Amino acid sequence: MQEKADLILVTHSHTDHCDPLKIKALSQDSTQIIAPTNCISKLEGSTITLKAGKEITIDDVTIRAVQAYNTKRFRAPGNPYHPKDLGVGYVIAVEGKIIYHAGDTDFIPEMRELSHIDVALLPSGDTYTMDNVEAAEAAIAINPKVAIPMHRWDTNPEEFKNRVEADSKVKVLLLREGDEHHME
Repeated sequence: MQEKADLILVTHSHTDHCDPLKIKALSQDSTQIIAPTNCISKLEGSTITLKAGKEITIDDVTIRAVQAYNTKRFRAPGNPYHPKDLGVGYVIAVEGKIIYHAGDTDFIPEMRELSHIDVALLPSGDTYTMDNVEAAEAAIAINPKVAIPMHRWDTNPEEFKNRVEADSKVKVLLLREGDEHHME
């Protein structure tokens, strides 16, 4: 039987991030869902909306929504896949650790303002988000203890790992589906 979630964070309304059936399958009556406003019409249950810059604490978990958007990747000229204010990333403080989930984004100036990140989850799949080179630049700028590439599609995560570890003290973890990382 699949474990149920206490808390679900949704970054934006695209179906690969806001799938009502998958969210429902992971939810229980007490599950809190946090999502941008554009996801509300898709979701059932207790949903809290957060805009970039806003923060909420649920039990002992503090969640701050941060900007996530494209500056380089467009459907058509002037029409980014992820325009500013469509979605968010999250900075999550829990059990004395800080986790940054970037959401679907390019390497944006706001990332340079992040500090004291223990784990950074950075998209590196290219078409809709940063590629390995940009994600490595972001990881080096953010300087987390650990960086984990995600939303990788068919890219080679070793390229990300080699770039980050060659130019910083950041440790890169390459996880496969189903793998877990337990923070020390």
